[in-house]
Amino acid sequence: MSITAKRLLGLAFASADLLVELDADGVITLALGAGEALAGSADRKLQGTCLADYVAAADRQLLTMVLSRLSEGERAGPVVVRLTATAAEAARAVSLTAFRLPENDGAISCAMVRTGLPEAPGENGLHNRKSFETAAAALVQHARTSGLDVELALIETPGLKDAATRTGPPQSDAMMARMAAVLRSESFSGCAAAELGDDRYALLRQAAEPPEALAQRITQLLDIDPRLDVNPIVHAVAVSADVPPAQLLKAVRYAIDDFIDPNSGPPPATLGDAFEHALARTLSQVSTLGRRIDRGDFALAYQPVVWLGAPAKLHHHEVLVRFNSDEGPFAMVRMAEEMDLACALDAAVTDRAIERLIKTPGLKLAVNLSGRSISNPAFVAHLRERLLANAAVRGRLMFELTESVAVSDLSTADSHLQVLRREGCEICLDDFGAGASSLAYLRSLQIDVVKIDGSFIRELEHDPRGAAFLSQIARMCREMKVRTLAEMVETPAVEAVVRDAGIQMAQGWLYGAATPEPTAPVLRPVLVPPGRRRGSVESWG
Repeated sequence: MSITAKRLLGLAFASADLLVELDADGVITLALGAGEALAGSADRKLQGTCLADYVAAADRQLLTMVLSRLSEGERAGPVVVRLTATAAEAARAVSLTAFRLPENDGAISCAMVRTGLPEAPGENGLHNRKSFETAAAALVQHARTSGLDVELALIETPGLKDAATRTGPPQSDAMMARMAAVLRSESFSGCAAAELGDDRYALLRQAAEPPEALAQRITQLLDIDPRLDVNPIVHAVAVSADVPPAQLLKAVRYAIDDFIDPNSGPPPATLGDAFEHALARTLSQVSTLGRRIDRGDFALAYQPVVWLGAPAKLHHHEVLVRFNSDEGPFAMVRMAEEMDLACALDAAVTDRAIERLIKTPGLKLAVNLSGRSISNPAFVAHLRERLLANAAVRGRLMFELTESVAVSDLSTADSHLQVLRREGCEICLDDFGAGASSLAYLRSLQIDVVKIDGSFIRELEHDPRGAAFLSQIARMCREMKVRTLAEMVETPAVEAVVRDAGIQMAQGWLYGAATPEPTAPVLRPVLVPPGRRRGSVESWG
């Protein structure tokens, strides 16, 4: 090893946990530092072994890609590389920087610093779209504070997956693994690349060359047979400084939206442009939603809720809002909550539900309320006026408080809920168990019913621990004199578990889907052993 190399290694060691020098075959010829902690072997024992043996199988191609590209005097990285498990630790990662020092007989010096594992990558090290958008927004902010110039690269590889498929396994798997390694090797820190589907990818990288140069290098690194006619296309979206940190995620999301939309034009030139387009589109959508709410341009659907007695019977229907007949309401409802339209939407739906109750004697309905709405005194006053003006609906209207928007002042919210309870409306806490604040809500709010989130219910027939958990929820609620309702009950087997846990009501496709008109549920006979008591006495209505 040359004196120059030793000096540089010594300098790098000041900020690295482990330094290794590799020969042309990737064999470690020198190791200094925390070899035992990082690689599970003392520094001296690392010598004579291959660095790749200490890297997780899914990242070895990335390591090869990074090291093979180094020319004399060049540096590559840092890139995040996952390590193989040791007896002491299962999941670890290092940030690796490689140098090919001049006049050092072609050896490569690598400095490794222990770091956290990349957030939510796939097995191949690529993010999915959702995790990439979050990671990219955070990395852009980090790059800004570090004075680095980065850009969002949106990459098309038309025909790549078809070409890989035609080669057949294992060649096709190797080609796609190589593509993942290429993208990661080009990305910021080696952990900022994503697969978007349909031969489309995205990565965040330092802005140092035109997009055509990156496209050409991808072609070379993939080593694609020219006869396959796969020609990568790269669109560069500059990270302009005019996007506020709080809006970076929206800007990244819009740029990707446009990229993967076949009906859209070219991606925006900068994230600033992307944010302006996203803002204009959102304002347009909000304006449209506001007009639809004002006009009552939405439909209601009704899903039956069953009382699990013996025999079982219809208890009430949940009211669900529909803006389009072929899609669910989630996107529109979330937009209403984010853009201060929740009160207007909840009021319009409640008014429509009251009208239906007046026209249909004996009908019982449950209407969803946002946390934003129940926290608004004017909204609660409006509901109370409507209830006082329509005494015929007393005892036939329930409100389900959703957790999609957190309630910041539980004391105020509870006082508002008690106003509605005094007017004959029962209160249901929706999505119990799905959010971190469920127990705080149950402790602080006087309610009548807890609806247990469907994520706990769907897998009950295959999850004994879930059944035990459900039984404990039912027991706690009984002690608090709060009734329980399980949603997403889809099979007789799940219904049986729900009954055995002591849950009193159920809702789901087993009894009927949401329909434009309230319909009777599908009920099955229930055999109860003599002397066995299920649930508790029904009290609503």
